[in-house]
Amino acid sequence: MNKKTTGSLFRTKDGINYLVPFMFICSLFLLWGFAHGLLDVLDKHFQDTLQVSKAQSGFVQFSLYIGYLAMAIPAGIFMKRYGYQKGIILGLTLFGIGAFLFYPAAKFEAFIPFLLALFVIACGLACLETAANPYSTVLGSQEEEFAARRINISQSFNGLGWILGPLMGGLFIFGAEQQDGAEKFDSLVKPYMGIGCVVVVVAVIFMLIKLPDIEEKSEEESEENPKMGRLLKHPAFIAAVIAQFLYVAAQTGVNSFFINYVTEEIPNVTGPVANMMQHLGYFGEVFMPKNAEQAASVILAIGGMGLFWIGRISGAYLMKFLKPKKLLAIYALINTALMVFVQLALGWGSVIALFSCYFFMSVMFPTIFALGIHGLGSLTKKASSFLVMAVAGGAFCPPIMGVVADHSSMSVAFFIPMLCFAFIAWYAIWGVGKIEHDNEIVLHHH
Repeated sequence: MNKKTTGSLFRTKDGINYLVPFMFICSLFLLWGFAHGLLDVLDKHFQDTLQVSKAQSGFVQFSLYIGYLAMAIPAGIFMKRYGYQKGIILGLTLFGIGAFLFYPAAKFEAFIPFLLALFVIACGLACLETAANPYSTVLGSQEEEFAARRINISQSFNGLGWILGPLMGGLFIFGAEQQDGAEKFDSLVKPYMGIGCVVVVVAVIFMLIKLPDIEEKSEEESEENPKMGRLLKHPAFIAAVIAQFLYVAAQTGVNSFFINYVTEEIPNVTGPVANMMQHLGYFGEVFMPKNAEQAASVILAIGGMGLFWIGRISGAYLMKFLKPKKLLAIYALINTALMVFVQLALGWGSVIALFSCYFFMSVMFPTIFALGIHGLGSLTKKASSFLVMAVAGGAFCPPIMGVVADHSSMSVAFFIPMLCFAFIAWYAIWGVGKIEHDNEIVLHHH
């Protein structure tokens, strides 16, 4: 990157260079991506160590997304009063406390203490997301082009975290030697102790560095009530909130039971994945799977999350040629069809269909977000908060899929994400309505 670009990308008009603070903000994106990615290996682990059902293991995601929902409004109030930098420190503190709570939770050898620890982590992550996204827009030139580029850079770190999470989770949680008694939780406690230590170090750094204040335009109190009513008069916005709720539900459901599906569909999955890893040198040696669960974690990380990352980057490029709602419609229809293949349980063909769906999920959140707030003018800020709160959809899909899997089969449970993708296709084709100048929509949300 040349000096001129770096200067304008990370240097304000006053000549202050925010490259170093921006790098620390990127570390937050990496951390919460990693936390989410690691979460996706926990369902299967709890099924094995605590003998919980698939339906019960779905409460791993439930506790996380309910934490997001519970903290969304308090985090906003805290940051309005104390500023975004203190909001980041609060988020990191809660994240660290939640990670360290895995140690006492392991001593109880029960499921609920782990869920409480995950809830505390979620409260911390909600604070980090609320503060880090606005910071990535202000640490440098305020021109829209540079702000969008900074968000895309920080989002790529988030994507890297989503890939590293299942890889490291598979290595430490499933790759550890099988133990009995209290020791069987060591493989789970150690990674979270490590995360807790890293988070403490990052929190101390954020106490020491100076970040600019983010000024928010205050809204007139008298406008609040009429605004809510005006927002509900936009059927396209209501459809966007439902579509966002169902998208996060589908994504979380697929993430939660990916390892279950792969290990049940291909019981001898370790062999083919080990053969592939032999050709990847040192990386292959480190992440060489010892069992089916670790092999499935590798497929989730490289196949699923890797394709998701590629999809995000290529999606932004494709929108130069295709209208966002058209691309969303095509991707949602493809994923609806892929979920049919997953339900048919065709062995490797269905596993490939399952991890391929990540590529087509990649553009859904930011595109629905951008379409949902498009053309709302003064209602945009309030509309954005509803679209962010729609992530609560992630709380409900895994337990429902778990119930279906317990009473039928894992493959049949993917009927639920299929319905979610079908609604998103309907939304993109008919629910969005007529949008003027939709080529202006940029992929830089969430």
